[in-house]
Amino acid sequence: MDKIIIRGGRKLSGTIPISGAKNAALTLMPCALLTDEPLTLRNLPRLADVDSFGHLLNELGVSTAIEGSRKGDFGRVMTFRAANIGSTVAPYDIVRKMRASILVLGPLLARAGEATVSLPGGCAIGNRPIDLHLKALQGLGAEIELTAGYVKAIAPRGGLVGGKISFPFVTVGATENALMAAVLAKGTTIIENAAREPEITDLCHCLIAMGAEIEGVKTDTLTVHGKDRLHGATHAVMPDRIEAGSYACAAMITGGTLELAGAREDQMHAILSGLGDAGAVLKLAKSGITVASDGGIKPLSLSTAPFPAFPTDMQAQFMSMLALADGTSLLTETIFENRYMHVPELSRMGADIEVRGRSAVVRGVQGLIGAPVMATDLRASMSLILAGLAAEGETEVNRVYHLDRGYERLEEKLQAVGADIERVSAG
Repeated sequence: MDKIIIRGGRKLSGTIPISGAKNAALTLMPCALLTDEPLTLRNLPRLADVDSFGHLLNELGVSTAIEGSRKGDFGRVMTFRAANIGSTVAPYDIVRKMRASILVLGPLLARAGEATVSLPGGCAIGNRPIDLHLKALQGLGAEIELTAGYVKAIAPRGGLVGGKISFPFVTVGATENALMAAVLAKGTTIIENAAREPEITDLCHCLIAMGAEIEGVKTDTLTVHGKDRLHGATHAVMPDRIEAGSYACAAMITGGTLELAGAREDQMHAILSGLGDAGAVLKLAKSGITVASDGGIKPLSLSTAPFPAFPTDMQAQFMSMLALADGTSLLTETIFENRYMHVPELSRMGADIEVRGRSAVVRGVQGLIGAPVMATDLRASMSLILAGLAAEGETEVNRVYHLDRGYERLEEKLQAVGADIERVSAG
């Protein structure tokens, strides 16, 4: 198992290219199941989760082809084609590795009329049930049965039918599954209290390129006029706003300056607002966003919430940055109940953090000290990398397979802007 070694204390300076968004990619890939024509996705990040999802699609009968790319390029171009659905079963041994696998449920049901998908199980950062996914599909006429750890869904004989879906609270995954099912349903579907994350907008744009008719894009009410069939398309995956925010924190925590090439301001309002309040100097341009430290970090009070508010996926990275703030910060996590598992590891490096239920009090310290630490989940992993970049001495981050799920060639990008970081085999 690999580990990452960081010798901290270097100011970062230069340009980091922002890869395609993991969360968008895993939502766009199952769209291939909705048509028998090719779907080509550009700017698809090279990530473990993308590879796993590709394997799942192969199991379902989807062929995949990867365009050649030049050595050193980030991202890739992949074409998916589900000329025929070879299987409607998403097995446990694949689904258990990646919760996003549940997103094949809606497309399979809409195209093939049935789907059997393993229940995804628990999650390290908190409970993420799929009951709203199932209720949404039932609202389109599906019959749902839970048996032996699987969800078995069957569409009416004539196919799914349009209906009204009203979510009791914002749910990204259920909105995505409902959208992909509704585009092939007969009649009109109205989705109320839909998630508004940029990844949902990206999904809508891809579906529209495939021939879907969707109204209300970027709003919390989506109206979908079902089509008999969709066609192939080419679509570029949006830039990863969480990766961009993470590297923005790297600029701040090291007192450096980084240009985040390809990052989009319109997808990052809350993140950029938090960075600005913390003292970042921001320069916005069509080509990307430049983040520079003004020499110090100011304390913040932040609460996570669905888009357009501050994202839960940035909470851990901001916590590392605020560990060196001049004062006391308060972070409140409203999305997941167990998303402070990085706190004990940051404390090993000298951070002063007190967890009080859903909130964390972060008292800024003068400096962090390198130490062996263990990653517990994807964003916690990045928080430890950030702390290591600023810490005095050497930091050893273990269990970095989490990072490979969401950050494309992280060490290479950080080395290019001056970080002393390397991946080594743990033997």
